[in-house]
Amino acid sequence: MARTGRSIEERLLAAQVAIHNALDDESLQGYLAAYSYGPAKLEAGQALYEATLQAQKIQQAEYGDQYDATDKLNRLWEEANTAYMHYVKVARIALRDRRGVMSKLDLHGRRKRATAGWIIQARQFYDGLLADADLMAQVAEFSVTQAKLEAGKAQVDVVEEANRVQGKERGEAQDATLARDVALDALDAWMSDFIAISRLALEERPQFLEKLGVVEPS
Repeated sequence: MARTGRSIEERLLAAQVAIHNALDDESLQGYLAAYSYGPAKLEAGQALYEATLQAQKIQQAEYGDQYDATDKLNRLWEEANTAYMHYVKVARIALRDRRGVMSKLDLHGRRKRATAGWIIQARQFYDGLLADADLMAQVAEFSVTQAKLEAGKAQVDVVEEANRVQGKERGEAQDATLARDVALDALDAWMSDFIAISRLALEERPQFLEKLGVVEPS
């Protein structure tokens, strides 16, 4: 069965129509049985269809979970980054004359956009600042308190966990896609043989071919 230009849904529907109608019509089965496509072989095709349909449902559900996890990660990152950038800007003012401290807290240059890099950079900032009472005293002059910084650090922890979950969901979605593709390939191969044999077996019965969803070119 040709796959080019046919969506997964179209291929599943074509298989469902062909196999169901073949199993449902004893007269049609009589022609197919002469080519070794009896009820048992048709039921094997039905099992492949049902397995592929289930795999497709699982794949779609897994991608739904991944999209939800990604949206949650993006939302939490935006919230955490807003607080983080505020504190970075204050620290750059309060500590601008302390070059070593600026380097220690990674206050020079651009903020990283990749989640993993952002987490490392933000942790370096919060951990370094919270561990130094002298630095804390300097930023406190600009109303950046220990409680605020600890809350900011906690937001980074939440982002890290959301990033872990998103990665897990992404992996599960990819695994589900692979499983779906394997099942679909098996169904496509079965359908390809079935339709080819059906064209031979039902060559003189075009109405049966139409019942299987096979429309011959005019």
